[in-house]
Amino acid sequence: MKSFTDNAGRLWTLAVNVAAIKRVRAICDVDLNSIVELDAKNNPTAKLLERLSTDPVLLVDVLYAVCKPEADSKNISDEEFGAAMAGDAVDHATSALLDEIIDFFPEAKRRAFQKILSATRRFESLARKKMESLLADGKFEDKLVSELERLTGLSASAPESAE
Repeated sequence: MKSFTDNAGRLWTLAVNVAAIKRVRAICDVDLNSIVELDAKNNPTAKLLERLSTDPVLLVDVLYAVCKPEADSKNISDEEFGAAMAGDAVDHATSALLDEIIDFFPEAKRRAFQKILSATRRFESLARKKMESLLADGKFEDKLVSELERLTGLSASAPESAE
């Protein structure tokens, strides 16, 4: 079982099993069993993975549904759970959830899903490194300011009005 810590310092343990998948279906109308599917040409598609990665509200709802028995025992509502989920906590919870979903499947599917997730994580790592490199470049802010000046017609170097 994987775990993560929310921004309130609470430790949550994820257990993706049949009961959790049923709970997520009932609460979120999301089928974790279809995290990766095959299209008409037998190519893997990750529409659910894409939805979860682009919709943090849905992601946190799914996390809450998976953690609901634990949340109930801690008297934590979905609102309180969501209030403690932002930034790095969401990132860590996402990784734990995806690993736990993959571990749910039998070996053959699990290996295929692990390869897909590994490729996705490599891509994310490359994108993060590219962004860090871009932000570290001193010219980035100059280009950004120049573009904003062009779009707004305002100059960042002009003194503010006394009005």
